[in-house]
Amino acid sequence: MAEMAAVLLPGEAEALVQALRSGPLRNTGDRGWLRQHEAIEKLNMQAILSASAGQEQLLIELLVNYAKIPTLIEELISVEIWKHKVFPMLCQLEDFKPKSTFPIYLVLYHEASIVNLLETVFFHKEICESAEDTILDLIDYSYRKLTLLAAWSTNRELFQNFTPLMELQKQAEMMEFKISLRALSVLRFITDQVDSLGTGMGLFKSLHWSAGKLKKFENGMWHVVPPEDHVKMTKLDGQVWIALYNLLLSPECQRKYNLDGFNKSQLLKLRAFLTDVLIDQLPNLVEMQRFLSHLAVTEPVPPKKDLILEQVPVIRDHIIRENSGKWQAIAKHQVKHMFSPSEDELKDLACRWAQTYNLDVMEALVPEKPKCGLCGSEATKRCSRCQNEWYCKRECQVQHWQKHKKACNLMADALKKIKEDLKVQP
Repeated sequence: MAEMAAVLLPGEAEALVQALRSGPLRNTGDRGWLRQHEAIEKLNMQAILSASAGQEQLLIELLVNYAKIPTLIEELISVEIWKHKVFPMLCQLEDFKPKSTFPIYLVLYHEASIVNLLETVFFHKEICESAEDTILDLIDYSYRKLTLLAAWSTNRELFQNFTPLMELQKQAEMMEFKISLRALSVLRFITDQVDSLGTGMGLFKSLHWSAGKLKKFENGMWHVVPPEDHVKMTKLDGQVWIALYNLLLSPECQRKYNLDGFNKSQLLKLRAFLTDVLIDQLPNLVEMQRFLSHLAVTEPVPPKKDLILEQVPVIRDHIIRENSGKWQAIAKHQVKHMFSPSEDELKDLACRWAQTYNLDVMEALVPEKPKCGLCGSEATKRCSRCQNEWYCKRECQVQHWQKHKKACNLMADALKKIKEDLKVQP
């Protein structure tokens, strides 16, 4: 049997998990924050590799024993707030013309790293339970992301002559869509433990997001769906239906959910989607179909007027109250101290990330064949200088060079420095 690729040794994983901390939003992007982001990304890659090999128990035990799931949830919500409150102000500062947007991109990507890690580990019941009260904050976060998905439009306005910050905003928008899909998966895993969780989900827009021709978003990209596959269920569709099944068929949820006339009418809209073809693909949905048929001919039970004590999410409100009125000051502070690095600092940052993203590990994480950096076709040739970008043919590499040149030089210098460091080590 082939040996599993590894990012971390067990002792390294324990040290990184133990060191996880939540910090002030003002410190987002500083050196300590970058070290933690690097640690989370390594843990994320290790979690994916371990899960694919069925060997994730060590990381699960570390996160539970050191009680770090609440820390990750707080970090997730903190960077979400930064993205919506501070990042727009950075983009509006007229005198901010960064040489490189890479440090800002790392902050934007931080949210994706954390939600990817949570998606991988929340499959396990003990992880869900270890979140304790912060599970409400994670559900609240996931609800916000599902609301974004419901309102998502693929007909986005296209701009010409992007500035670096405009390009970063475009990347952040596309990243938001993928993060929201991950949040849907996290919420679905939470609903698996619904016996100890009372909640209702009144969000169900449709089973796919279309763009022009019928397309479905699967495995991180849009695919045109041939006519014969229009009714085929994707993994995303399955996550939505399983989450709804868990919520609607749970006696605990039925007991706590306020099933008034409006909520009843919203739930009954699901019947239009429960076709025979869909039920053939996910047979358990026949129980949901029966539940909705029964609901259609019964009157909602009036809600009890007993005293109800309800837990509410607190992390987001606390962070916003703590930083209210300070968003512009935070943006200016971070421009001066975090997002205007020197050439040497950029090279050092690139060097650290070249070490983090070991090429052998990255290829193990990506089962698909690489795509051309210019045209998106299947690629077989890799840039010989940076070893990071792929192309299908020489012509594409030549056309892409002006855009790739700066990143290539940065990565090539970082790789050279790594090799030099390795030579001088005893």
